[in-house]
Amino acid sequence: MAKPAQGAKYRGSVCDFPDFNPSQDAETLYNAMKGFGSDKEAILELIISRSNRQRQEICQNYKSLYGKDLIADLKYELTGKFERLIVGLMRPPAYADAKEIKDAISGIGTDEKCLIEILASRTNKQIHQLVAAYKDAYERDLEADITGDTSGHFRKMLVVLLQGTREEDDVVSEDLVQQDVQDLYEAGELKWGTDEAQFIYILGNRSKQHLRLVFDEYLKTTGKPIEASIRGELSGDFEKLMLAVVKCVRSTAEYFAERLFKAMKGLGTRDNTLIRIMVSRSELDMLDIREIFRTKYEKSLYSMIKNDTSGEYKKALLKLCGGDDDAAGQFFPEAAQVAYQMWELSAVARVELKGTVRPAGDFNPDADAKALRKAMKGLGTDEDTIIDIIAHRSNAQRQQIRQTFKSHFGRDLMADLKSELSGDLARLILGLMMPPAHYDAKQLKKAMEGAGTDEKALIEILATRTNAEIQAIKEAYKEDYHKSLEDALSSDTSGHFKRILISLATGNREEGGEDRERAREDAQEFVKMTNYDVEHTIKKEMSGDVRDVFVAIVQSVKNKPLFFADKLYKSMKGAGTDEKTLTRIMVSRSEIDLLNIRREFIEKYDKSLHQAIEGDTSGHFLKALLAICGGED
Repeated sequence: MAKPAQGAKYRGSVCDFPDFNPSQDAETLYNAMKGFGSDKEAILELIISRSNRQRQEICQNYKSLYGKDLIADLKYELTGKFERLIVGLMRPPAYADAKEIKDAISGIGTDEKCLIEILASRTNKQIHQLVAAYKDAYERDLEADITGDTSGHFRKMLVVLLQGTREEDDVVSEDLVQQDVQDLYEAGELKWGTDEAQFIYILGNRSKQHLRLVFDEYLKTTGKPIEASIRGELSGDFEKLMLAVVKCVRSTAEYFAERLFKAMKGLGTRDNTLIRIMVSRSELDMLDIREIFRTKYEKSLYSMIKNDTSGEYKKALLKLCGGDDDAAGQFFPEAAQVAYQMWELSAVARVELKGTVRPAGDFNPDADAKALRKAMKGLGTDEDTIIDIIAHRSNAQRQQIRQTFKSHFGRDLMADLKSELSGDLARLILGLMMPPAHYDAKQLKKAMEGAGTDEKALIEILATRTNAEIQAIKEAYKEDYHKSLEDALSSDTSGHFKRILISLATGNREEGGEDRERAREDAQEFVKMTNYDVEHTIKKEMSGDVRDVFVAIVQSVKNKPLFFADKLYKSMKGAGTDEKTLTRIMVSRSEIDLLNIRREFIEKYDKSLHQAIEGDTSGHFLKALLAICGGED
């Protein structure tokens, strides 16, 4: 069993078995495999409740008592995924890693994801043990085998990681942090092409403590997270490896929580990945992984394994997991602390909000008005010109174009656009032409008119707008519809949901720095009292629209760009597209924080917003959305 540092808590899910008797255990396993068939239940119960150190003693005793190799017998008796899992647990950790890497580079093709996961996440000591175990098990040099099976910058970085020479000093030089930030910036963003060697040297050798400060400073200096620069400057397996290194520097447990989630989400399960992580982290940080998993994905690792696997294989994985964080009393105090810290970090590390649509340089409203008139005059419509002009001007510039159009042609530009365009493109272009407060007022009106109410639209707008934006929306609503927004909400909603929406519509939420500090203190106090993150409790204790509005408020406070990234993803996933939500968010966030939303989108969903739009929409609507999106990440 891995020994925790002095004073640190043990964070594995598998511990030394008390009153351990290796001879007795060897006999139990022998009897479980003797005769016709095998007692798989007895095998998994025994092996998973012993630490790896104890399993090695059982192997030795088995050999002494029966003259047989326990691992060979287990391989003979068991099959499939269950066999792979049990045999993986029986190997010492370094030899288990060596076997995984051998499998990854044997035969046709290479499992680059396996190489990345192991070499990006292991400590210097674990790397040295892995190299020695590989030599001992296969009488081959690991570096030579990896060099022979990979190429380019990907190979170079793997070789650097294989040296196991990452600095481990926690004393960080501020001057060196600044120098590394400058070197990375000059090697990527400021250079025509990329100096990959700088990325390899800094990310491959500096201590984790040092690199965390480099990443923080890089964000402050460039306005971009290091991950965004890596995605923009590097490509292929090399890019994936460098992103994995960054994630492990930030939090190894979070990296593995994400890997486990991806191994089980969607159709099919990546069992090799699932087995490798559950085996390798069971005596290191499985409790941390569980906590982050529960916080990040709003479900327990246990429940996801339970729903995604079956048979003895499932039972074994669940025992390795060590508990269900969705069960009463199982969500650890530490988990709530992790939740709080994630909230606090997102609140503290407030990055500059940036839109994707900015005022056009050399703006000429006269020329734009004439070009738009020409695009709509006569037979047919030149949609491309309309998109190119409207999607590349700020809202203030669009209002000038509208005035100029009226002065020149005595016509209402909005009316002309409405008659020339149709469908989703019309909604998008007309939305861009409206002043933001009037656009939001119209969206709220649409959400409340006719049969039924679009509660999601009401929640999305009212829970995310600032006080100033709410006040502007109220004025626009009164001006356009001759009725107060509060009265409209009151007549169209009911109960607690109505009271919450009307409260939000007053626009009196405290927004100062002191209020943020008090909110953090309140959140921390809540964590201490309940052992739960606020959002978790809301989801557990509330239901329906009331729950949805409170969750939206909390998520918006935690990380507003992430809230909108989630909404955009949900509007495009699965069969069919929710064009109204997609349009509303793209229009309303285009000059506020759509660039930040793009970054959160690719970070969470491993694909860019640009790619998602491209795969889910078509025609001129697609072209207009991509113009607003502002680039491919």
